[in-house]
Amino acid sequence: MLAVVLTTSACAASPQSAELTEVDYLTSFGTFGRDAYAYVAQEKGFFEQAGLDVTITPGTGSVDVLKMVAAGRADFGVADFTATAITMAKEKLPVTVVAAIQQRSLAAIVALEGGGIGKPADLEGKKIGDQPGSTNQVMFPVYARAAGIDPAKVQFVPSAPPALPQLLAAGQVDGIGQFVVGKPLIEAAAKGRKAVVLPYGDLVPDLYGNALVASSEIAKDKSVAQGFLGALLKGLEYSIEHPDEVGPILKKYQPTQDAAVASAEVGLMAPYVKPSDYSGRVGGITEARVAKIVSTLVEAGAVPAGSLSPNDFVSFGVAPK
Repeated sequence: MLAVVLTTSACAASPQSAELTEVDYLTSFGTFGRDAYAYVAQEKGFFEQAGLDVTITPGTGSVDVLKMVAAGRADFGVADFTATAITMAKEKLPVTVVAAIQQRSLAAIVALEGGGIGKPADLEGKKIGDQPGSTNQVMFPVYARAAGIDPAKVQFVPSAPPALPQLLAAGQVDGIGQFVVGKPLIEAAAKGRKAVVLPYGDLVPDLYGNALVASSEIAKDKSVAQGFLGALLKGLEYSIEHPDEVGPILKKYQPTQDAAVASAEVGLMAPYVKPSDYSGRVGGITEARVAKIVSTLVEAGAVPAGSLSPNDFVSFGVAPK
């Protein structure tokens, strides 16, 4: 009888049998391999172990993610850190950053060899396909200033995210806004033609990449915020350590995705999540570095002086130290 009582008590206390807290989460941009770590956390049971029932919905770019989280249509989402800072300087949304998914920016312009773009100066007079409000488009003036080019001389063509690789391969645009880890996807769509990648981080190295954002209200509930944060980052760390597992897991949840391409993306993303010169925790974020990024944005004219301070849009008390 004692054994039965102890077994029953143990079952009652397990996260799996307890009532789970429902959480809505938005990926940054579709369901590419770079966002697959959320599905890994789902598949490995990390969310459930944290007492959470997580619904994963594909996001449509940083600005849209921020506005959906601000409107209460999602609890958490992923948006580029710099795009978040620029957006928050313009409008004080009830959203806060709680982790840095990548310690270096993934944003880039991607073209194909022979297409007339080989260096930043070649971008003037060209057409770049991208989703309106995307990370790459919002950040472009900062990159253009660092590159010494006029952003007004680069035309961004509104394009749906899933169509970008095909538009580039067909020559309908000269380049596309893309993450550096999208290189395998682009080359697959281009039937083996080599991709030319112009990373924003080469010219603006202090920028964080994507950030995990939460509604300001849910960030106050540290049990949920830190529970979700811990589970998601566990999925992220597992993904970069086991990239070969990531593609098949993503394909299970998103059958249209190419497993090999997804795994390749995660392999390319690993040094951005944990750079060789970084010794902190996955997801870590510091006030000093955020202050430096804000200063860079002010100098670039991307945000007005005095419009933004680190604590305005980052919850350092929730973020990993």
